[in-house]
Amino acid sequence: MRKSVFVCSALLMAGTAFAQGDKPNIVLIMCDDMGYSDLGCYGSEIQTPHIDALAEDGVRFSNFKNTGRCCPSRASLLTGRHQHAVGLGWMTAVDEHRPGYRGQIADTIPTLAEIMKENGYSTYMAGKWHVTVDGAWKPKDSTPNGSYPTERGFDEFYGGLTGGGNYYKPKSIHRNEEKITTFPEGYYYTDAITDHAVAFIQNHDATKPFFMYVAHYAPHRPLQAPEERIDACRERYKVGYDLLRQERYRRLKEIGLIKSAVELPIHTGEFKKQARPSWDALDAKLKEEWIEEMATYAAMIEIMDDWIGEVVEEVKKRGEFDNTLFVFLSDNGATSEGGFISQLAADLSNTPYRSYKAKTFMGGISSPLIIHYPKKIKKGAGGVRADSTHITDILPTCLDLAGIEYPKTFNGAEIAPPDGISVVPALKNEALPERDFFFEHQTACSAISGDWKLVRLSTGWSWELIHLKEDPFEQNDVAKAYPEKVAELEEKWNAWGEKNNVLPLNPKGLSWDNRVKKYTEQYPVQDGREGNNK
Repeated sequence: MRKSVFVCSALLMAGTAFAQGDKPNIVLIMCDDMGYSDLGCYGSEIQTPHIDALAEDGVRFSNFKNTGRCCPSRASLLTGRHQHAVGLGWMTAVDEHRPGYRGQIADTIPTLAEIMKENGYSTYMAGKWHVTVDGAWKPKDSTPNGSYPTERGFDEFYGGLTGGGNYYKPKSIHRNEEKITTFPEGYYYTDAITDHAVAFIQNHDATKPFFMYVAHYAPHRPLQAPEERIDACRERYKVGYDLLRQERYRRLKEIGLIKSAVELPIHTGEFKKQARPSWDALDAKLKEEWIEEMATYAAMIEIMDDWIGEVVEEVKKRGEFDNTLFVFLSDNGATSEGGFISQLAADLSNTPYRSYKAKTFMGGISSPLIIHYPKKIKKGAGGVRADSTHITDILPTCLDLAGIEYPKTFNGAEIAPPDGISVVPALKNEALPERDFFFEHQTACSAISGDWKLVRLSTGWSWELIHLKEDPFEQNDVAKAYPEKVAELEEKWNAWGEKNNVLPLNPKGLSWDNRVKKYTEQYPVQDGREGNNK
């Protein structure tokens, strides 16, 4: 197992660290493929009372952005850096042997777990890892390659190395570094993730603070839940998506998460092969398919919420609730990957935003962010902050609240500060600094600068220019009216791309299978053991 060496952590710097007993426990919870408005506290009809309770006494962020896809978001979450800068510009499916596309987190950059562990924390993880290249764990005779969770800072781990799979018989499940291939009767992945998270807390040495990363797989496809839970959700979806979108939008505005006076648009432009129908225009068969999909999806989120309540309760039993920081977020927006019915479902989940997971329109890169910390946020605060925030901000925020400085060296080499910033000022109702934000995934690109957004579906498509203050839901392309602004933002995006190993982009239209085939043939060694920063 690789040993990390840090210099200049806060524990070594007089006057900057808290006493050991004052350091907060941290529970970082990420769910998978859940849309912006899929929580009760973000306007949904889905019942999430335990997450809602954290929001009610914490802070909700209305303008939080992710990377648009699962493992790139995880890489940014764990490192505080743009995903390409740490080797995960695409997916874990293949090591392209290009700096931005190595398929796993670079061994030159510390993870949040490594930093916390070096500064006296016990570190635990339960759930989806998805930042180790697939070629490292897929072979039957595989052994850890230096990029497993226990090799990147976690004392204890239970979960999957892959990004997808069945909830009843999931793939690549490991307990620390031992692969698990058999599952007991009644096994359900969401249950197992939380069983282990709770056990980690129960067995924790109370003389030390702990950092816990709970990376739920739900509600990622395939959509699977116990039938009785699905049945409990089915009735509420019989009214259809048109009415439910309007109700979610109304609640979002009542809560203060959406402050625009713009009416909720119908995103017809996202439907290419088949026009977007109104709910009333669907035939009975398609209506039933959509109801089944949404009821299953809702059940999966509600099961996850039940188990998050169990984690909170276990922290309370230990008398640590007031001194525990809870952070909840989703890795990206809801997905349309299941086809036409799934696209109609994702339209509801991503209300009020356009597009879906893997794209850089707002529906792909917008998700909830909730921060709850009784020691710093007064009970009943329930605030909503509109500051622009990014997934790279999570690491600096956790370190800030723990009184830990980001290391100046890692494994004997100097490292630059993270890309993100601490959002602690926002928890005190202080404004965060204005920043530009940049995105890229599978050649879907965008840049946000103030009230302007430059975005394109992929290379080969023209840039769209959006004035976000007047058009927050990206309906009106004004690129032809403001060519100078297009040129300005494109130049900024290119500079970001050069700096962060984004360029060159892969050719337009290169499919997943062909991309994997191309680089596997070019680079047969795919186990991630060669220094992945080279």
